Amino acid sequence: MWSALLWGAISGSAVLLGALLALYLPIPNKLIGFIMAFGTGVLIGAAAYELLDDSVNEGGLIPTIIGFTAGALVFTLFDWYISRKGGAGRKRSVRDSSGTKVQGSGLAIFAGTVLDAIPESIMIGASLISGQGVSILLVAAIFISNIPEGLSSTAGLKQDNYSKAKILLLWLGVLLISTAASGAGYTFMDHASGAASALIASFAGGGIISMVSSSMMPEAYEDGGPLTGLLAALGMLCSLILDQL
Repeated sequence: MWSALLWGAISGSAVLLGALLALYLPIPNKLIGFIMAFGTGVLIGAAAYELLDDSVNEGGLIPTIIGFTAGALVFTLFDWYISRKGGAGRKRSVRDSSGTKVQGSGLAIFAGTVLDAIPESIMIGASLISGQGVSILLVAAIFISNIPEGLSSTAGLKQDNYSKAKILLLWLGVLLISTAASGAGYTFMDHASGAASALIASFAGGGIISMVSSSMMPEAYEDGGPLTGLLAALGMLCSLILDQL
């Protein structure tokens, strides 16, 4: 249990790290885009090699299909709702077609970040159940992807006139939620059947793939340009290497 909490805190701390960098250092948007592109590839690989592969092996194809489809659908519906409330730009500094910065809702940005963090953290905790140690692939994927999220989301909160103290308080909240979700993943999936574990793992995989496709990849390309595809491919290759270690 304590290991699950620790690893959940480590992965969630990347959002806080990104926020600190955005608050106190001038980070070029292009660099944020590059990091996000690489993180996108790592997350896609983690979802495929870790979550979906384990899901099929433990519960079979049917529970995996059901869980994956449900996860993608639920994330899409929540993302649509949060975007309508002002959280569409939680991963970047939003601009309209004329290049003018557009303000979003700080609370919607926070809610969207929590939405991204929960399924990832649950699976970190669940990966410890086998007794073979944490999935380094999952932790690395989530940590890498959370840094640009903290960077760019903080830019959105600053546009919304949030103070540094309030911004840091929000990201500390995300860190605590990530830690708790990892502990919950370990606790509630410890005695789950193979089919139930497959449903939960594939549900998280569907949510992650939907999040990557709808927000991370488009925003990475907007800031990073044509190198986005190469960096995403290298990120997925990194996932494969980590999965084989």
